[in-house]
Amino acid sequence: MVTYKVSYVVMGGGHPGAIVNELERPRVGGTVQIGKNWFEIIELYEVMPPRGDFAFLHATVKSLKTEEQPETNA
Repeated sequence: MVTYKVSYVVMGGGHPGAIVNELERPRVGGTVQIGKNWFEIIELYEVMPPRGDFAFLHATVKSLKTEEQPETNA
């Protein structure tokens, strides 16, 4: 099973972002919860080729407004 180490960077700098281990590969257009906030994934890049059971990704995300927040992480 591959673990994805994802660096989430928030557009506009209004949130510090995070580095998160994910069990499923994120996808552009998907959503992610970082702390109490929800974000939409805008860009996704592989930082380096996978090594062993780890893949390294960079994701640029934008904040979702309260009415856009999904009930589950899609």
